[in-house]
Amino acid sequence: MRRNYLNPNPVNNLYRDALHGRLTRRQIMKRGTALGLSSALMGTILRAESLGAQGTPEGRELGWSIPDAETLQEELQLGDFAGVTFNYMGGADSPTTPFTEALFARFNEITGANATLVQGAESTTDRLQFMLQTFAAQAADIDAADIDVIWPGILASHAVDLSDAMPEGDFFEAIVQNNTAGDKLVGIPMFTDAGLLYSRTDLLEEYGFEGPPTTWDELEEMAQAIMEGETADTPQFTGFVWQGNAYEGLTCDALEWQYSHGGGQIIDPETLEVTLNNEQAIAAFERAKGWVGTISPEAVTGYMEEDARAVFQGGNAAFMRNWPYAYSLGQSEGSAIKDKFTVGQLPTGDGETHAATLGGWQAFVSTYSQNQEAAKEFCRFMCSAPVQKARAIEVANLPTIGSLYQDPDVLAAQPYYELLFDVFAGGAVPRPSTQAADLYNEVSITYFTGVNQILTGADAASTTESMAAEIEDIMSDL
Repeated sequence: MRRNYLNPNPVNNLYRDALHGRLTRRQIMKRGTALGLSSALMGTILRAESLGAQGTPEGRELGWSIPDAETLQEELQLGDFAGVTFNYMGGADSPTTPFTEALFARFNEITGANATLVQGAESTTDRLQFMLQTFAAQAADIDAADIDVIWPGILASHAVDLSDAMPEGDFFEAIVQNNTAGDKLVGIPMFTDAGLLYSRTDLLEEYGFEGPPTTWDELEEMAQAIMEGETADTPQFTGFVWQGNAYEGLTCDALEWQYSHGGGQIIDPETLEVTLNNEQAIAAFERAKGWVGTISPEAVTGYMEEDARAVFQGGNAAFMRNWPYAYSLGQSEGSAIKDKFTVGQLPTGDGETHAATLGGWQAFVSTYSQNQEAAKEFCRFMCSAPVQKARAIEVANLPTIGSLYQDPDVLAAQPYYELLFDVFAGGAVPRPSTQAADLYNEVSITYFTGVNQILTGADAASTTESMAAEIEDIMSDL
């Protein structure tokens, strides 16, 4: 597939204009609304605007930071695949598509291959369904693809083992383990994501706290003290905002509460036993239930990521749990909290265990591909340190290689990355997607529905017991 560069899609135009500083934030919002863009896509475009000259210097197209062919070949020693044609399914057309296309062009230049980008459905659910239908027919229509962090278990039976294609680098072990089913490396970690605690540094200083909380007890104490002072002049001010709606985001939040309280994972990764129903997990859910209507607004049980960010970035919360994408937006011009907050690890419940639920994307090769060696080499290239570095600099994707969080070029573009290393190195926890395989969606729905019921008034102990029993029934179908 060759893309038409003469008539770029209007979303890409908007992204480029935002990245080069050609539009104000108001103009970006107006054009984005007219195009009917989702809040997630608008977040990406506004993040590009906030990066400005740090991301893509004026006059350069996306891909400017990718090393030249000679430099990459010297470092990676890619094979010769002249004349070999294969496809790679990525996401839907987006503002970062030109960067991805530049990577394809560079790989083809070095290896002589004809790697072709095939764009998948915008809905990741629809994309996964298409892949499963293709693989069920054992069709060779998809050689390789981006896969979500919760797909390795679902796709393991259709995957080539990529252990021998793993690039050099200090990859985060938790992500590698998440991508491993049995002895098979289903996906090479490409870029990642994890839950973070956002803290208002100006308010911590004003109220006499030396730094952000390290335990949930400290967070509750600080949030309450700051709320009591701030609500006198700002009645809508609250202590802590997070994702409490009944959806996948709550699975991420609740797993962090559970794990950080010593409650383990929903399903034991070794024994596949459902270990959810334990005193520590119940205590964690009880604690979160106690936040609702006290240090968190009643409405938090309906919040998703953007709801929480709107409150925090508007200056109306002391703390927020969210993903790294919210940092650049909080630092953008016009933000009420610009230069007034920091990010770091989420608190512990037992005094020792930090937890941050993993997100992110991996590179996968289909066992039905007729060009497996070329596809594997492409995955090695896409996940290599120099490509991850360029991706971090230009499109702010978080690397899966630890050393890049100390790379001076990466930090010049994304200064806050130095705050994130400990999150991935020490406290990242995967959802039970590898263990549950194609039943993961049912497991997650059971989990987030039950936790939301607890947050909105249900008894924590009996609801957790029911959740565990239902998940055991689901897992018995494996």
